[in-house]
Amino acid sequence: MKKLAISLTIATCFVSCKKEAETPADPLEQYETTYEVIQGAIWDQSCISCHVAGSSFARQSDLVLTADVSYQQLVNRSPKNESAQEDGLLLVGDKGLESIYSSFLWEKINVLDQEHFYSDHPGYGSLMPLGGDPLTNGQLEYIRQWILAGAPKDGDLVDRTLLNDTSKFQTPPFEPLAIPTSGVQFHVEPFDVPANSDRELFIYEPLNNESPLYISSYEIAMKAGSHHFILYSFPEDYSSDLPQTGVIRDVYTSSGGYNFNTLFFMQYHEFIAGTQVPTLRYNYPKGVALKVPANSGFDLNSHYANRTEETITGEVYANIHTIPEEEVEHQAQILNLNNQDFVLPANKVTTIEKTYTFSQPRNIFQLWSHAHEHNTEFKVYIVGGARNEELIYYSNDWEHPPILQLDPPLLLEAGEGLRLEATYDNWESRDLKFGLRSTDEMMILFGAYYE
Repeated sequence: MKKLAISLTIATCFVSCKKEAETPADPLEQYETTYEVIQGAIWDQSCISCHVAGSSFARQSDLVLTADVSYQQLVNRSPKNESAQEDGLLLVGDKGLESIYSSFLWEKINVLDQEHFYSDHPGYGSLMPLGGDPLTNGQLEYIRQWILAGAPKDGDLVDRTLLNDTSKFQTPPFEPLAIPTSGVQFHVEPFDVPANSDRELFIYEPLNNESPLYISSYEIAMKAGSHHFILYSFPEDYSSDLPQTGVIRDVYTSSGGYNFNTLFFMQYHEFIAGTQVPTLRYNYPKGVALKVPANSGFDLNSHYANRTEETITGEVYANIHTIPEEEVEHQAQILNLNNQDFVLPANKVTTIEKTYTFSQPRNIFQLWSHAHEHNTEFKVYIVGGARNEELIYYSNDWEHPPILQLDPPLLLEAGEGLRLEATYDNWESRDLKFGLRSTDEMMILFGAYYE
């Protein structure tokens, strides 16, 4: 046995040493200029999966980042985003330091300053890459130095060792949100989530609003371990008794069954806002707001999935920010496409499709998917019209699906619609159907639009 172990060790060393000798000392040596490094090591790795000619994402942003056109697409060119145009930004300017402060590209990728991005520029959309890991701190500094140098196409001007810093922005620790100056704050106070379990609960909070409210943006901050948080309302013509104010209503009993008193209210819920990421600030387009009728209330829905051996603590803060009615040009409507009619056979990969056709024209400005742990891909295509079968939304992260902000909005005419295509890997020995637990499955597309 000892001789065999020694022989394996020597053989392993020989193979690993041989591989090491064949590996190029520096993969960046293939690039001659600073911009070639940016193209090959950054755009090609993190951006062109979306920003490629013909894609919906390139059409939406009017930005293609493949090597044949990226420089011309970026430098001294106005962004398509209307808010950025109004602010006088270029995608990238060639004036050095001045261009850092007028670069829409830098605003969109500089995750280190995300609080400024979402607080001061509500019309700029989402940080990039959408739904993916942020660029490394080294990549961000390399791009910043390139812009400071005048954003040249030629020349090797930036220290390539900056790219050795592969650290990335980390989500700040959970902490209370600031109380909005115009709006309402909600707080789901700390609660226990037992080991190896799901805990989902509702708490009803009246708004005590004598007149309608108009939501222009919302913020959500969740303590680690959350699956989702959603604000629901009840229909304006709801005639049954409302839930008791401020009381936790659990979805599951202590024995694991359903609390049917809780399920009763769920059948009347109307989606208002939500997220699956730990912190979120979402801004409606300028002049667009969601109307909340007078004398309304919200059912706060928190869902935690604890896969650890210890009890964890859940807690959530949520803010809605409001604007005066006279500032509202379009009233937002909620898109909630919920397919519950599917079966996922045991030990199989299954793709489910569902098409929704709209009877009235609508301008869609927000989309995000919701599914559970067996979901591997979630795609959304346009159905009908000139852009028939165009992919407009993609997620491969069931835990943190991206929230896509469409600016300008996607106009779908009457008779056009959306096709949802979701793929699931059911590795279990039981068939799966629609269900509330994270070990069941869902196929939902949330969003917002105006008519």
